[in-house]
Amino acid sequence: MSPTVTFAATAPADAEVVGVPVFAGLQVAGDGAALDLDHLRARGYEAKVGETVTLPGENGTTVIAVGVGPAADVTPDVIRRASGALARAASRRTSVVSHVLAAVGDGDRAAAAQAAAEGSLLASYRFTRFKSDPKAGTLTSITLVGGGGKRVAAAVDRGTAVAEAVAFARDLVNTPPGDLPPAALAKAAVDVAERVGLTVEVIDEKQARKLGLGGIVGVGQGSDNPPRLVKLTYEPAKPARTTLALVGKGITFDSGGLSIKPADGMMTMKNDMGGAAAVLAAMSVLPSLAPATRVHGYLCAAENMPSGKAIRPGDVLRISNGTTVEVLNTDAEGRLVLADGLSMAVRDGADAIVDLATLTGACVVALGDKVAGRMSNHDGFSQQVQDAADRAGESLWPLPLPKEYRKLLDSDVADIKNVSGGRNGGALTAGLFLQEFVDGTPWVHLDIAGPVMTGEESGYTVKGATGFGVRTLVELAATFRRPGRT
Repeated sequence: MSPTVTFAATAPADAEVVGVPVFAGLQVAGDGAALDLDHLRARGYEAKVGETVTLPGENGTTVIAVGVGPAADVTPDVIRRASGALARAASRRTSVVSHVLAAVGDGDRAAAAQAAAEGSLLASYRFTRFKSDPKAGTLTSITLVGGGGKRVAAAVDRGTAVAEAVAFARDLVNTPPGDLPPAALAKAAVDVAERVGLTVEVIDEKQARKLGLGGIVGVGQGSDNPPRLVKLTYEPAKPARTTLALVGKGITFDSGGLSIKPADGMMTMKNDMGGAAAVLAAMSVLPSLAPATRVHGYLCAAENMPSGKAIRPGDVLRISNGTTVEVLNTDAEGRLVLADGLSMAVRDGADAIVDLATLTGACVVALGDKVAGRMSNHDGFSQQVQDAADRAGESLWPLPLPKEYRKLLDSDVADIKNVSGGRNGGALTAGLFLQEFVDGTPWVHLDIAGPVMTGEESGYTVKGATGFGVRTLVELAATFRRPGRT
């Protein structure tokens, strides 16, 4: 169970653990508890961001020094990481009073408070559904202390809501693929929609055939678990003037199909629905945060399996916008289901579209496991997404969509083929393929194959699914501005 995060102007007298932020150079921020700086120096403490040391305090309390780095470099994400480290260091205690907000000085305390709530809760996350004897932490409450009044208190509530959404996305990605086939993911979306007040439509495999969703039908036809396309809609209380579409790749397990992966390549393929998980989780929190824009969320869910019914290399699929695709590699399936989702977003009148997908290993090779690739047909909207990610503390890096590479996708028998045929530039040609289905609508593609999961505990991340993308999507929905068409 996650702790509760609250805000208070003054510290409660019965604090069990007191967290004190320390700048590089061992300068204590604000009015936190007294620290034995000589002791910290003797231990080689440098106050790097998230570096913690536990010390005895007065009257039986425990003091945890938590590093926030140089004072000039403190950002909301520094506060997020430091708060996560503090929560982890205190996980076997019951209650913590955190003075981490003092580190922002005269900066934006509301942004820092939201980040502190997010970091505290995300670091406390554990996926224990399948543990016979889960070793849960005992931390039940974290009190953030500082000035700012109602505005800061509201930011803590917002941070809590966003962190709960990220935890939901983590739960979905961490769930074994046998327990989350496309129909189960669709049911989870229906349950969320009914609970929070979203409109939901679930398109099953029979309806998908009638609607011409050839990508989703084709990818899903090799599995005994049929595909689903789920459309969720958030409608603001006042008539919306803008519409944002979020499209998520939801391959609930990816064997590669007939172009089958090696055994090692399948071990983490339950994460191939990380884009759909991020979209669903972001949609789940929008009614409580009440952005002014209408938001459609599309979950393109299928299981990619080899069988006598599976699509073959050389088969041609027709996407819902009429484009025909020659499938030369059935392991390049994510772009096929996304093509239908993007086409539907265009059909439904989106002013701008973001898709999230664990799409290519090439992007992981290029950017590693902490940074997502960002590709776009519209510089202004691309910058909107980048700015939202910067505020949310999620790392994106721009990648190009070179026009001269588009010819690599030319097919002799169809309008386009799903792979270029070469190993070089795989992330870019995948983006160029997707661009064919947005019809000039401002669009950003986020390849999250790297940061969707992690094998280490650091700051506010824990081993397993990260929930990457949820915070960026929520921030984008809250601040969305209609871009001009390309």
